[in-house]
Amino acid sequence: MIEWLAEPWQLPFMQRAFLVALIAAVVCVVVGTFVVLRGMAFIGDAVAHAVFPGVAVGFVLHANLSLTGAAAGIVTAVAIALISQSRRLNEDTVIGVFWAGSFGLGIVIVSTQDAYTGDLTSFLFGQILALGDGDVIAVAVVGAVLVALTFVLRRQLIAVSLDRETAKATGIPVLALDIVLYAMVTAAIVVALQAVGNVLVLALLVTPAATARMATERLATMTIAASVVAAFGSVAGLYVSYHYDLAAGGMIVLVLTGLFLLAWLAAPKHGLLWKRRASA
Repeated sequence: MIEWLAEPWQLPFMQRAFLVALIAAVVCVVVGTFVVLRGMAFIGDAVAHAVFPGVAVGFVLHANLSLTGAAAGIVTAVAIALISQSRRLNEDTVIGVFWAGSFGLGIVIVSTQDAYTGDLTSFLFGQILALGDGDVIAVAVVGAVLVALTFVLRRQLIAVSLDRETAKATGIPVLALDIVLYAMVTAAIVVALQAVGNVLVLALLVTPAATARMATERLATMTIAASVVAAFGSVAGLYVSYHYDLAAGGMIVLVLTGLFLLAWLAAPKHGLLWKRRASA
C-alpha cells in the first residue's frame, strides 16, 4: 500500500501534476463558493465556453493560449454582468445567449484550420501530466492573487450574494462586484483548464462547493470543507489515473462527483438517508 501511494511521487511530471491539481482545486473552491452561494453555476459553464474562442484565436495566431483564452473570458464575463443589469432579461437568459454564442464562435474559428492539434485538444480535455515548471509557477501566482482578492472582498461579496437590493441600498457597488467576481471566475477557470480542460472545468468550480453545501450552512466551514473535498478528489483522481492508465482530468471529475453523491445520500441533516431516518 505504501509503495502504491509513494510510486507516483518519484516522477517529476506527477509531482507537478499533484501540485497544480491541489492549487487549482483550492482556487476554484474559494471562488466557486460564491458561485454556488449565488446560485449562478451556469456562469461557470458560460465562461468556460467563452474561453474557447479565445483559445482558438491564440491557436490560429500562434499566441499564448492561456492569455488569449483569459482575455476572451473576461470580455464575455463583463458583457454578461453589464447586460444582466437590464430588468427585461434575467441573468440565466443572458448567460445562455453568450454560452451558445461563444462556443459557436470558437467552432467557426477552429473550422478555418486544416486540422486540430494537441495544443488545442489539451485545452478541451486537460494537460495536467504535460505541465512544465513554468506552468506550475504561473498557476501558483494566479491562484495566490485570486485567493488574496477573495479574502479582501469577502464581506462585500457575501453581502451581494445574500441580498443584492439591500447591498445596493447600503452603497455597496453591486455592478462592480459582479464584474470582479465574473473576472475571478474566468481566472479560476483558466487555472483549472490546466488540470481538467474546458469540457470538465465546471466540476472543479461547482462540485466541491456543492458537496460542502450539503453538510453546512456556514460560509467559512463550507469553504474549508469544500477545499478538503477538492484536494482529496484531485489527488485521488490522479492516483487512480496513474495506476490504471485512465484520463487524469476525467478521473478527477468522477471522484468529485462520487463525493457529491455520497454527501447527497449521507450528509447530516440534509442527506437523503438522514432525512428518511428522521422521518421514520
